[in-house]
Amino acid sequence: MKILVVDDEQDVKTLFLQRFRKEIKTGAMDFDFAFSGEEALTYLNQNLKEAVLILSDINMPGMSGLDLLKHIKQEFRKPPPTVMMITAYGDDENFNTAKRLGADDFLTKPVDFKVLKEKLLQR
Repeated sequence: MKILVVDDEQDVKTLFLQRFRKEIKTGAMDFDFAFSGEEALTYLNQNLKEAVLILSDINMPGMSGLDLLKHIKQEFRKPPPTVMMITAYGDDENFNTAKRLGADDFLTKPVDFKVLKEKLLQR
């Protein structure tokens, strides 16, 4: 499964590569990374058929994760990729906005990688 992780924090890449080392090695999961909403849209325009699932932070400078979600659900409809939102702020407003915009799931930081792994393997 191809997964695009979108987060402005560069160390997220190292963390995901460590936590999913086994799944990457066996080929069960393949991760790509974008460090802004704009970079994620560029990636999706070039690689949409490859990205099956998108994990996006909500709070990023420039284009927020909610803005990115809105673009994805409007522009990539056949079928739209699964989008899971991740935020350090598990407030009702972000949750409700993400759900209204079509988020498929919502996780809070710090990410519980055991739970995330289970969710990803169910897809």
